[in-house]
Amino acid sequence: MRNTPPSREAQRERRAWILESDKWTHERHVEKGYRIKWGYVGIAYLVEAMVIGASLAGAWLFAGVYSDGDSHSFYFMLLAPLVYAAVELCRVPLGILARTQRSYFVRALAIVGIIFAAGVTTKSVSQLGEMMFHPRLMEAARTKTTLKDAQADRESLDTRIAAADARVSQYTTELEQIEKRSSDNAAQLAGLPAQRCEKVFGTNSKGVRYQNLKCVTDPRTATLSVSVAKASTDRASVTKQLEQAREARAALDPGAVDRRVADAEQKYRQAVNRSQLHSFTAMVYGVDPIEVTDAQVHAFLRIFVFVPALCAAFASTILALCAVSVRKTFMDEDEFGAAVHPEASTYMLAPFAEGIVREVNTSLQKSVRDAVASGAAIPLEQRRPNPAQAPSAAGSAGAGA
Repeated sequence: MRNTPPSREAQRERRAWILESDKWTHERHVEKGYRIKWGYVGIAYLVEAMVIGASLAGAWLFAGVYSDGDSHSFYFMLLAPLVYAAVELCRVPLGILARTQRSYFVRALAIVGIIFAAGVTTKSVSQLGEMMFHPRLMEAARTKTTLKDAQADRESLDTRIAAADARVSQYTTELEQIEKRSSDNAAQLAGLPAQRCEKVFGTNSKGVRYQNLKCVTDPRTATLSVSVAKASTDRASVTKQLEQAREARAALDPGAVDRRVADAEQKYRQAVNRSQLHSFTAMVYGVDPIEVTDAQVHAFLRIFVFVPALCAAFASTILALCAVSVRKTFMDEDEFGAAVHPEASTYMLAPFAEGIVREVNTSLQKSVRDAVASGAAIPLEQRRPNPAQAPSAAGSAGAGA
């Protein structure tokens, strides 16, 4: 297909139409007193749409996680986010109204509406920020709870080990005391005099004489014998209890609990290292991430959640406010938006007036000269001849002839 050059007439008409359209647009802006840059407004609406979409998606996920499978609770939890999204959609138009309205009362109402809508946006975006940090914080909290349980078990085991050691020591001391008492009683019993026996003679009731052997024992012998027997019984009982206590103490192995505590500390450190919030908190306070407290973490959580939420709430509104160019006057300013001070108008217009007067005088003089040359006009300064002098002039002319 042969290329044909564009029609110059069409190009001229198109150019004229563009100029006419621009002129009409400019006059309309001057009439209204403001100009809206719709490209910036479109970006503001795009940001608003992204915020609303992210808020609704976060609300959907939040409802799915915390509704516990109940469909009614799920949909109940989505009603408020829908209303919040409708409120957030009003921020950009309210920003434009705050710049374009001439009534200060309406502007004040628009600003109040912007603040209210920004509060709703702050709530929605802060919820998204908290949901962003929530998994890592929950993992850190879970591993910290496991670490505390392991440390509590180790402390409990240490207490039980100390009690078992005390019990073993007690039984050992009692056994030593029983052994010492038994030895003392046996030594005392061995040191007593031997049994003394003698013959006893007598007559019974029938008058028959008898003869018996009577042995006399030291009265301390019975007491010492009972003490020795009791010491033997106590020794057997305490020995049995001591063996049981030693078995219970041997069953308390601190190595397993220490390994459990070490594993819990390692898991907690890994969870903390994966948490951006713990890392920033530790960096600011200059401590190890595993040593930061919950109060410090939640203080930074407020900063990391609410400050970006406030920025997101006012970003699109500020863009919409800046997208409006307001003129100080409506019909008394030039197309560059500059107003002329009345006192300076004399000095600014004087050269133009002198030039115009000079050009008009030059044009008039040229027109007069052309008219005189063509005979269409007679100059005012040309003198007519005196009638009394006309005959003498004619006689002079005849005499000469």
